[in-house]
Amino acid sequence: MMKLEKLKIFKGTVIHSLKIDHVEILPNSLLGVNGNNGKIEFLKSNINDFEGELLSLEKDYQIDKNQDIVDLGNKFIIPGFIDTHAHAPQYHNAGTGTDLPLLKWLEKYTFPVESRFKDLEFAKNVYSKVVDRMLKNGTTTVCYYATLHLPASKLLADIVGQRGQRAFIGKVCMDRHSPDHYVESTADSIKDTREFVDTILAAGNPLVQPIVTPRFAPSCTDELMTQLGQLAQEKNTMIQSHLSENLDEVAWVKSLYPTLPSYTHVYKHFNLLNNKTIMAHAIHLSDSEISLIKQCEAGISHCPTSNFTLSSGCLDTRKILEAGVKLGLGTDVSGGFHPSILYVIKDAIKSSNHHHFNNAQYKPLSFEEAFYLATVGGSQVCGLQDTIGNFLVGKEFDAQIIDPYVANGPFDVFEADSLKDIFQKFIFLGDDRNVSDVYVKGNKIDL
Repeated sequence: MMKLEKLKIFKGTVIHSLKIDHVEILPNSLLGVNGNNGKIEFLKSNINDFEGELLSLEKDYQIDKNQDIVDLGNKFIIPGFIDTHAHAPQYHNAGTGTDLPLLKWLEKYTFPVESRFKDLEFAKNVYSKVVDRMLKNGTTTVCYYATLHLPASKLLADIVGQRGQRAFIGKVCMDRHSPDHYVESTADSIKDTREFVDTILAAGNPLVQPIVTPRFAPSCTDELMTQLGQLAQEKNTMIQSHLSENLDEVAWVKSLYPTLPSYTHVYKHFNLLNNKTIMAHAIHLSDSEISLIKQCEAGISHCPTSNFTLSSGCLDTRKILEAGVKLGLGTDVSGGFHPSILYVIKDAIKSSNHHHFNNAQYKPLSFEEAFYLATVGGSQVCGLQDTIGNFLVGKEFDAQIIDPYVANGPFDVFEADSLKDIFQKFIFLGDDRNVSDVYVKGNKIDL
């Protein structure tokens, strides 16, 4: 074998998921990352003789033991979190405006702040902070909604690219049923979206991709949705929107499209529901809608923190999973008040428990399953299941190093705690203080 020019090896405990109901906890491991392409070269676990193993590796790889080996000590590595639904401009409002349901919340809090992103200095300040905050919380991949403003949407893509995060970024499209101060014409929406998509693709950064983003069916005319469906097909891009988040919203869509069977069928009608589609929330779905989503191979972003905060409802995650629909987690900042996927993991479990309250036979989500949704599940929803989500050889190294013993940390570790106990404490009690380092495609991010 030809020796690689660069190889970084992580020595210690590696934790990831290969299947939904089980977390692999691998002590005494060596994980090798190719410095040329950021891909995982090998993962060897339960090693008794590290020196012997390293000597063996030196036959195939160029290794400087003083520079290329990261000894984790009491820390451990997990995959980077994947946030499948986040509104970057709404980070300005995160932690406020939690007193209203969805449609009133949009009018009073959300549309006013999003309209301010025509000011690029304002946009730069908020976008820089949200990207930094996501990375500090171990989120290596995000599906971002920007605003309807083309320059600010391009700016978000630039900031994400400069920081080294992996992201899908969408210029929001909305040409009806929106405030006079925050709406675009159909022609401008189509023109600007095409320019945005072309600009991002031309930049050639594989980590930053455009995603066609009709805000939701009520805010987009038939002509706009038709054109967006065609654009997504032409450019082979991902698509993101909202679906059945709130019962008033569902009724509104029914009044707008009385001849179509359901809200989900509206997106299907306009060629916006396919294997590249991410639908956020999807709480109030009929069985036929779930079947349609499965048939189209679309994915769902489960946003339980937001669903609780805006009193939208509790998604039946077990039903979605048993139907074979792709499912990931989303913060939905700022409907979701916190930018950390750790909060969402906990709320996904609690939301599932609510269904168990009324049905003793219902199987709520375990923490292992919720962790899977935050990593592998998210990769499937984003169409990146062959690229990220866990540490299989050949995937790109998107990871976070977790320090459970950090000074002034959020939890305590006791002598009797097993590695699984410590990992579970991080899931339920941990926060950004425990995130020591973050890597995207093998590159260490400056936090």
